[in-house]
Amino acid sequence: MLVRIVRMTFQEDKLPAFHAIFDASKHQIRAFPGNTHLELLRDPNHPAVRMTYSLWESADALDAYRQSELFRTTWAATKALFAERAIAFSGEQLEMVTH
Repeated sequence: MLVRIVRMTFQEDKLPAFHAIFDASKHQIRAFPGNTHLELLRDPNHPAVRMTYSLWESADALDAYRQSELFRTTWAATKALFAERAIAFSGEQLEMVTH
């Protein structure tokens, strides 16, 4: 399992536009082959920061998504709203602890 976290800082007046983009694409992203989970997070200390947390079956599944038209159009629209460059990183899930 691959965990992907993307931290995005938006221009504050562009947050509603980002939420509209996310709402319009979240179901398609969740249904994309290889995606098993997608959530949107807010940084409680930085109101203009949002993060996506997604789980992918493999790095190949994430790469296939990143090469898709869905990603290209969604990312292009999202990137135009940034106040600073996004930070993204991936990690292989070694262990998951649940209660």
